[in-house]
Amino acid sequence: MADFLLIHGSSHGAWCWRDVLPLLNRDGHSARAIDLPGHGADRTPAGQVTLDLYARAIVAAIDRRVVLVGHSMAGYPITAAAEIAPEKIAKLIYLCAYVPVPGQSLADRRRAAPRQPLMAAVRVAPDRVTWSADPDQVEAVFYHDCPPGTADYARAHLTPQPILPQETVLTLTERSAAIPRHYIRCEDDRTIPPEWQEHMTADWPEGTVSTLPTSHSPFFAAPDLLAARLLEIARA
Repeated sequence: MADFLLIHGSSHGAWCWRDVLPLLNRDGHSARAIDLPGHGADRTPAGQVTLDLYARAIVAAIDRRVVLVGHSMAGYPITAAAEIAPEKIAKLIYLCAYVPVPGQSLADRRRAAPRQPLMAAVRVAPDRVTWSADPDQVEAVFYHDCPPGTADYARAHLTPQPILPQETVLTLTERSAAIPRHYIRCEDDRTIPPEWQEHMTADWPEGTVSTLPTSHSPFFAAPDLLAARLLEIARA
């Protein structure tokens, strides 16, 4: 049976997995989601949030070996957690996520993409500690194929995203590289271009990349499909 730990992306929290968790928590499997520092119900001040703090929060939440799933921005934190405690992680699953590479921060990875669909919605705070998504544009960039009411639910829960973790380069070693990994591309993603997701996984072995026909938020757009895919990957 699989044990999952689900990690949210930028500005989100554990709340975004609400429709997927019940589907994974059955038939003997188990799944949990956490708020990263400074997100959701966690009140860590944004100016104190670092990539290392994200990673250590993930490691602290693991009490038995898990399949670690990271959405979007969380590709960096789950990899950082794997560098700290690889023995706690059975598999890494990157859900339309940024894949770390040597010498590049997440922001570098985003800037290297052929286009920047998210940036029109980004509003940087005057102190440049956080950025937020324009409430009037979140549906278009995150939830365009999701059920009615999804965007309103999300607007009530989204938090400012600390910038420092996304501008931090992650040192990569064999500690994380040795863990089996899988990537789920989202074919109608309007946040991370699908062609950039393809580029980031172009050299991955056969059978370690799959697709979903959804937006950047498959946990809302197609929770049944996503849960089934996660279970399939965990069993592989």
